[in-house]
Amino acid sequence: MNTRFYNAKILTMEEPIKIIEGELWVGGSAILYVGDGTDKERVYEKNGNQPIIWDEEIDCRGNLLMPGFKDAHTHSAMTLLRSYADDMPLQDWLNKQVFPVEAKLESEDIYHLTKLAVLEYLTSGITGVMEMYLEPRAIQEAFTECGMRNAQVSGINKFGPSLEELENRYLSLNGQNELSSFMLGFHAEYTCSKELLQDIAAMAHKYKAPVFTHNAETALEVEECKERYGVTPTVLFDRLGIYDFGGGGYHCVHMCDDDFEVFKKRNLIAVTNPASNLKLASGIAPISRYLQEGIPVAIGTDGPASNNCLDMFREMFLVTGLAKYRDGDASSTNALEVLKMATVNGAKAMGWKDCETLAEGSKADLIMIDLHQPNMQPLHNIPKNIVYAGSKQNVKLTMINGKILYENGNFHIGTDPEEIYEKCNAISKRLQLEA
Repeated sequence: MNTRFYNAKILTMEEPIKIIEGELWVGGSAILYVGDGTDKERVYEKNGNQPIIWDEEIDCRGNLLMPGFKDAHTHSAMTLLRSYADDMPLQDWLNKQVFPVEAKLESEDIYHLTKLAVLEYLTSGITGVMEMYLEPRAIQEAFTECGMRNAQVSGINKFGPSLEELENRYLSLNGQNELSSFMLGFHAEYTCSKELLQDIAAMAHKYKAPVFTHNAETALEVEECKERYGVTPTVLFDRLGIYDFGGGGYHCVHMCDDDFEVFKKRNLIAVTNPASNLKLASGIAPISRYLQEGIPVAIGTDGPASNNCLDMFREMFLVTGLAKYRDGDASSTNALEVLKMATVNGAKAMGWKDCETLAEGSKADLIMIDLHQPNMQPLHNIPKNIVYAGSKQNVKLTMINGKILYENGNFHIGTDPEEIYEKCNAISKRLQLEA
């Protein structure tokens, strides 16, 4: 498909961040041109002066094109537990509600529940997700069928899978298609033995691969780790060699000076999940310190059982709003930095160098923001409008890999949304879930 967007405002997210007015061309899965239109002849010259036959030309009517948001931590199939396991402390929430239900889930259940999440991602302008959940093959199938870009991360723990299966997944699920990848990771320190952590470190060294995990989400988690090993989870992982090839942590709320030094030394990425941490009363991540220390931050929604929606607009506002409150400083954590976290840094976390910005040769993962709505007016500062005033209602179009998957309230993922809703409600009924 060749698609021409014209009469657009374009926020490429390239430095320095600015908005241009012009056109963006898509050929297949990549961006062919982005600019004000005065230099587009060179695209034709590069193409041997052959005309481009447009399959679709879209008048943006002054609306904004920008890179899609990257959800850097989620558990998609936890859509099943939305508004089911609520108003409980984290450990009770996990052990008494979440883990018992997850033990009953079948592979086909996770496939359908993941598709439900995809619908929600698309309405929020999310074009790629960093997924950690059960049954990665079923998850990859669901994402691929829907056209959603994804990087899955292993959630191995003392309950499974085996190390052999983890390695098999790493080798077999990478390279399946251009939308999917699989990364090394584990659930958390408190669900893994020291021997298992050592084995994960060995695998990271074998493949020279980055590793991601839940890290320092609660004060209790950190204190219990210190009781077991005398150090924080971050320092423990570093001493074991888990972070020798990079990676990062999800949540990273309760961090000490030594933890920040490890993150800087290993060039790790902190993935903040403000809505989930707020709802579970886990704390507020020290975002401004990450920025001061030069540690990149990405944003995740976490699973829809703990936040309870997959909405990047809400996450962005909470990142900056909670940072200002934590610091007692209204100038803390600028909105432009937050927008970078939700786009560029999320792509970096997932290893997607060609999805960071809207540039020629980059993947055509983009969204259109409706500026002709009252919450976007007046147009004093569009990037800040998106962070402080934006909402899912402003997402007019979501394109992934050159394909329009969501436009003006309609989905183009190959499945009727009503069929997905019916399947997911049937799963809930079968498992006899009651709020």
